[in-house]
Amino acid sequence: MSETVSIDKAGDDGDEVVAPDSRLIGDEPGLSGLVRGLRRRLAQGELGYLPVLAGLVLIWTIFQLLNNRFLSPQNLTNLVLQIAAMGTISVGVVLVLLLGEIDLSVGSVSGLAAAVMAVLNVKNGWPAWAAIAAAIAVGLAIGLVQGLWITKIRVPSFVVTLAGLLAWLGALLFVLGGTGTVNLSDPVILGLINTFFGPVVSWAIAVAIVVAYVGALVVDRARRTRARVPLEPVRTIALRVGALVVVVVAATAMFQQDRGLPLAVVLLVGFVVIFDVITRRTRFGRHLFAVGGNAEAARRAGIPVNRIRTIVFMLASLMAAWGGIMAASRLLAVNQSSGGGDLLLMSIAGPVVAGVSLFGGRGSVWGALLGALVIVSISNGMDLLALDTAVKFMVTGGVLLAAVASDAVTRSRRKSAGRA
Repeated sequence: MSETVSIDKAGDDGDEVVAPDSRLIGDEPGLSGLVRGLRRRLAQGELGYLPVLAGLVLIWTIFQLLNNRFLSPQNLTNLVLQIAAMGTISVGVVLVLLLGEIDLSVGSVSGLAAAVMAVLNVKNGWPAWAAIAAAIAVGLAIGLVQGLWITKIRVPSFVVTLAGLLAWLGALLFVLGGTGTVNLSDPVILGLINTFFGPVVSWAIAVAIVVAYVGALVVDRARRTRARVPLEPVRTIALRVGALVVVVVAATAMFQQDRGLPLAVVLLVGFVVIFDVITRRTRFGRHLFAVGGNAEAARRAGIPVNRIRTIVFMLASLMAAWGGIMAASRLLAVNQSSGGGDLLLMSIAGPVVAGVSLFGGRGSVWGALLGALVIVSISNGMDLLALDTAVKFMVTGGVLLAAVASDAVTRSRRKSAGRA
């Protein structure tokens, strides 16, 4: 028997619309109802990033117990610098995964863009920002070509981007020419990774983040009040703000114990926030999820499916290009192996581990950051333990397989619940 839940609506006196309790989202009253509700959400993948965060805490705890240097400020700073390139590429990969598509070319695109920047800056004397802009333009052009090939000629994205993986790798070798390696020395390019903010700027950024988040919550609450829709309980909002304050303060204090707040972290988090707003707060974002959920239904609803797909592949290549620039800044050079190795696999594995569905229509851009933290934390921890590369790959592969299996099971349960 279904239970009717009453919701207080805003009256003429301006009272807020507030959900009286958690039953608004289907929970039964009492502690037992709350436990059953949590179990249901866990089974159906509705707990958001809590499982990922719990897994990250577990990973950090294990490696700290095995090596007390893991959670040192120096190692944590190095860890976040390691995720700068991969996390940036993963932001674009998330958009592609939300479509239910795949882009296997992002590694080669990142290497090619870095090579274009390096050759223009070092060999042709271009200013750093002009060379960077040219590299980003190359990324956008590649994304446009691949997107049009997928939408106009209707070749599957797997095939198009697999061909791109090979083609852009060849272009990378062509651009570098016979030298094979281009060493970077421009302070602007190197400063992307090697710039660290002191206490004043770092704490100012920390305060700005918290203020901006609280401001966004206030605006959203006011909008919901005007629309007379249920509001989140104040205690829930307070918990979210409190959690953010704890994370921001702890991270800022940790960075100050080493070299300071890295510019790379600011850039990566900034990209995540921007694309999170785009996907959740704009018409383009709604169309993106609609296409990923059911492309045919989206087409019948009048959504320009081909345009959405093309733009997404352009954005993915753009972020791949920027990720390649960040990787070049960290390594101080571009060579024939740039964008190679396990960069492609890790850039895709990160979001999947963080819960972005391979089947499209479910996930968040924050999965790029959290997934990168999980993947790189495992790699970093095993490096500190001096484990073989073979062990690292096997462990990472096992984590990825478990994440994909969890996604498949969750999707199956949701379908079963929908039929029921």
